[in-house]
Amino acid sequence: MGSKTVMMLLIATVVINITACNNNAATSPAAHIQSPAKPAPEADPPGVSMAEGFRPGSGLTAPLTGLPETRENSDRVIAVMVNNHSKARPQSGLDKADMVYELLEEGLITRFMAFYQSEAPRVVGPVRSVRPYNVDISNGFDAIISHAGGSVEALGMLRSGGRSSDMDEIYSYPKAYWRDSSRKAPHNLYTSVEKLRRGALKKGYKLDGTAPAFPFMNETDQVQGQTASTITVHYSKQNTAGYVYDPEKKLYMRWTAGKPHLDRETGKQLSAVNVLVVGAQHRIIDSEGRLEIDINGPGDGYLFQHGKVMKITWERRDGAIRAYRSGKEMPLYPGHTWVNVVPNQPTLTAHLLFH
Repeated sequence: MGSKTVMMLLIATVVINITACNNNAATSPAAHIQSPAKPAPEADPPGVSMAEGFRPGSGLTAPLTGLPETRENSDRVIAVMVNNHSKARPQSGLDKADMVYELLEEGLITRFMAFYQSEAPRVVGPVRSVRPYNVDISNGFDAIISHAGGSVEALGMLRSGGRSSDMDEIYSYPKAYWRDSSRKAPHNLYTSVEKLRRGALKKGYKLDGTAPAFPFMNETDQVQGQTASTITVHYSKQNTAGYVYDPEKKLYMRWTAGKPHLDRETGKQLSAVNVLVVGAQHRIIDSEGRLEIDINGPGDGYLFQHGKVMKITWERRDGAIRAYRSGKEMPLYPGHTWVNVVPNQPTLTAHLLFH
């Protein structure tokens, strides 16, 4: 079967699964959501400089979150590949990630790339393997990348150089990892940011780095846009992500597979202040169903902040996926950001519903 035929079957499967999810109110936080009737207004939010953006206050702030720091932080970013199989939930440490990217892997299952720079959780995982587009993204963050094996192409990319420093559990530094006996392999491999940094030191990797810089708003600044209190992101029947806005906390509370997405260590629901959903070209490249994903763009997307949504364009510049409007980068609110990368076939809105 040719890759084009397989891709058409993949798209058909996703669309069928979307229909099934929309007809089942018990499995989604947004069972009766309508897609936007018109794009959000083009005007810039009052009090926000879209041309330059700014960071709150005059003190030190974390590069990836814009939150106050007690010291100038030049610690190198740690990127961890985190399993999102149903048997891997609830995961550990995603609540302390400065940023999280969610992307499809083969088998219509998503995987997380969790980026740590301002916090150092003692437990992160379960850890899984890496793909070429994960390596590209990690390179953009100048990261120390944590994973357990990967595709031949991805491992070749890491071994041939690049900005990322490899902390592969299988071939590079197993001492940074442990197995949890309460879970079955391969959903029981864990690490910690401290163990990864110690291992990187022993391997001779540099420990300081340059994290991507983002423009940030003040927490009190208001954004314009269409109301978006509930978001559903359809990857497949196996993976449906959701966010429900909490106006008191000013956070989007995360759902997965129709249930609150919890952290295993704290029991608390995951959340984000910024949610970016972008449509990217996906292509199946082998008989195993492995994907090639265009993580550079440009493309269309939606940025959700404080219960509002704006239609944006996206592009990966200066190492990271960023949102743009009228050619100007959209600033983020200080806090944690989740980036959901979905197929743009047949359309972006076939994978995204909100109201």
